[in-house]
Amino acid sequence: MLLQDDDGHLRALDWQEYEERMRRLLRLHYGADGVELRPGDGGGAAVESLRRYFAGDLGALAALRVATGGTPFQRRVWHALREIPVGTTISYADLARRIGKPAAFRAVGLANGANPVGIVVPCHRVIGSNASLTGYGGGIERKRWLLAHEGADVARTEGARRVSFPEQLQLVR
Repeated sequence: MLLQDDDGHLRALDWQEYEERMRRLLRLHYGADGVELRPGDGGGAAVESLRRYFAGDLGALAALRVATGGTPFQRRVWHALREIPVGTTISYADLARRIGKPAAFRAVGLANGANPVGIVVPCHRVIGSNASLTGYGGGIERKRWLLAHEGADVARTEGARRVSFPEQLQLVR
């Protein structure tokens, strides 16, 4: 599911079977009547960038414009997530240090989990301090696949199933 505003900013992105979670996050960020969902035409910059990313152009998501609700702290975390280079991972503690709040690693984890724009705001690049693949809203196998797709050094990626854009995401505009 992909949600863009009328100005082309990406507002939400989630795996198809997680539509209810996306709707819950939208209600939290924008209020019960804050978002009108309308079917899109399946085109646009975000859709094309995601297709390119899944086809192997790992830099294709960098220029996408994102606008989110959330608290100032959450938006700070989400901004920092976009600064994690493709193919690398960092821990929640490292992310907390990057935003100048070294003791806030649990709050960083909560903000990471409330990220409404998965993949583009790459919450999958955050791992446990012991290098474990802790939590991911789309499931650990997808996290493992995304990291392997990006060339991150992740142990045991052989179990990750192939996930392709057309069957897993739908455009909602």
